[in-house]
Amino acid sequence: MKVLITGGLGYIGSHTVVELSNNGFECIVLDNLSNSSIKVLKDIEELCQKKIEYWNFDLHDKDELENIFSTHQFHAVIHFAGIKSPGESFVEPLRYFEENIGTTINLLKEMQRKNVKKLVFSSSATVYGDLTTPPVNEDAPTSILNPYGRTKLIIEEMLQDLSKSDPSWSIAMLRYFNPIGAHPSGRIGEKPNGIPNNLMPYITQVANGEREYLNIFGDDYPTHDGTGIRDYIHVVDLASGHLKALNYLNNQLGAHIFNLGTGKGYSVLDLVNTFEKVNNIKIPYKIMARRSGDIAVSYADVSKAEQELGWKAEHELKDMCEDAWRWEKNSSK
Repeated sequence: MKVLITGGLGYIGSHTVVELSNNGFECIVLDNLSNSSIKVLKDIEELCQKKIEYWNFDLHDKDELENIFSTHQFHAVIHFAGIKSPGESFVEPLRYFEENIGTTINLLKEMQRKNVKKLVFSSSATVYGDLTTPPVNEDAPTSILNPYGRTKLIIEEMLQDLSKSDPSWSIAMLRYFNPIGAHPSGRIGEKPNGIPNNLMPYITQVANGEREYLNIFGDDYPTHDGTGIRDYIHVVDLASGHLKALNYLNNQLGAHIFNLGTGKGYSVLDLVNTFEKVNNIKIPYKIMARRSGDIAVSYADVSKAEQELGWKAEHELKDMCEDAWRWEKNSSK
């Protein structure tokens, strides 16, 4: 089966291409390289032992979008493409609406024209905001803390409306918790442009000497060590969740929401201490004031994904820390 993967050279997209390719899918990758590198394509191909067809254009380009759908008869689309910095989205909300929502509308219109009605959408646990008590299930109320999270929720609502208007659509919306780690080969991983927005790449950049110390925002939360607690999930487990979701859609119509996490919460200091222990390296840090919009504790109820998708995260926190550091060392050579 042939699958279009938008944002397929990005962090989660690249791991998903490897997972799908190694399970018999033909992946066509679309990426405009705004937050990725063409080098990733070569690494994916070596991991898959096959050529991967790649298209370089932006989803604003309706002509190229029509071209790729005319060239290929897709079975389904996995949609990762978008921009994703919560902090930046406060500064440039219109850009986030245009890049995330506008391009998704272009993609959906073309899918509709070509009668490609299976979609896996990359959503986020950001949509839960701060109104929920963990573990958070899919029926929990949503609460938007930043424009980035609003774009994810608006797209989810669009997809639900689309499936109600046309019941022949099959849609899975996957709400990720906190993806970290890298492929165990050390060939692909998270390599953000500029200052990292996420915790693990910041830790690995401190570990390799690129940054002097880690900023930890808040040590006065009501948690066991005062730092915020999150549900960290290995990116390889996350990629396998997309494979399970794709298979699920072969027998399901309608729009479906699934949490992807481990169901366990770890604090920032738990993560730092585990990284130090398994990699035998010290991570200096400074405690800073809390960031606006950060919540104390968030972790997933993943029972729905287990029951309906037959999916469960398999990697432990130590695996995430070991694989992230292996990737950082390899990518810095």
